[in-house]
Amino acid sequence: MRTLLRGTTQETAVDTEGQAVIIGEKINPTGRKKLAAALQARDFDYVRQLAASQVAAGAEVLDINVGVPGVDDVALLPEVVKLVAATVDVPICVDSPNPSALAAALKAVPGKPLVNSVNGEEASLAAVLPLVKDRGAAVIGLAMDDNGIPMDAESRLRVAGKILERAAKSGIPPEDVIIDPLVLTVGADSNAALITLHTIAMVRRELGVNINLGASNVSFGLPDRHTINQAFLALAIGHGANCLITDPGKLAGIIRAADLLMARDEYAARYIAYFRSLPKETA
Repeated sequence: MRTLLRGTTQETAVDTEGQAVIIGEKINPTGRKKLAAALQARDFDYVRQLAASQVAAGAEVLDINVGVPGVDDVALLPEVVKLVAATVDVPICVDSPNPSALAAALKAVPGKPLVNSVNGEEASLAAVLPLVKDRGAAVIGLAMDDNGIPMDAESRLRVAGKILERAAKSGIPPEDVIIDPLVLTVGADSNAALITLHTIAMVRRELGVNINLGASNVSFGLPDRHTINQAFLALAIGHGANCLITDPGKLAGIIRAADLLMARDEYAARYIAYFRSLPKETA
């Protein structure tokens, strides 16, 4: 299964048989006071810096979210999308819970973007899928519905199947739906990561689609979050996740290593190239 995304000219393929794709997460003000202040002040130089630094660190797609209290996201999201697209030529993942902001941004974004996100709630399916279809975009489907996030892998698989079915009825092919099985913090539920890993394996086996994942939730509230995130990403890739929303500056190395160990990097060429690209004191 191959999901093709495109920036102005550059293409990125998310492929079930290929290497993991990194979606840079840092243009999102949640938990990032400096970015939130910059967006409120319309300091777009900082946004440009985040875009360029993430691509330099290995991001192949950039997630863009402008959800700051008091900010008109319908006006701001397309503006930020345009400036990021003018700064780096990678595909863009348009990220908002507001369908009106998504619609505005999808008119501004070049190429073939990724939409973050739709879920199994009826309101979400009705609002987001027509936007994705009309724009010819791809979309992330979150494995949750009107009852919330299921607490077992079988139920999350059913929600994923529902999203794919509804997408197909809307004219969106399965290759343009990337399923996110969701992960909760293991600090609150010791089974949280295992449920997600089981869901990843089941979605890959039963549905055959590409699988997206954000790692940061798994370690919330715990010490040394970076080590937990690294371990979880390696396990997730081993189970079938191949599209990862994360900080490339911190986690690209573990992702490249996991691809190498999964026999997706012949002669370690990509792994070696990645480390050669790092500043000498980092490498």
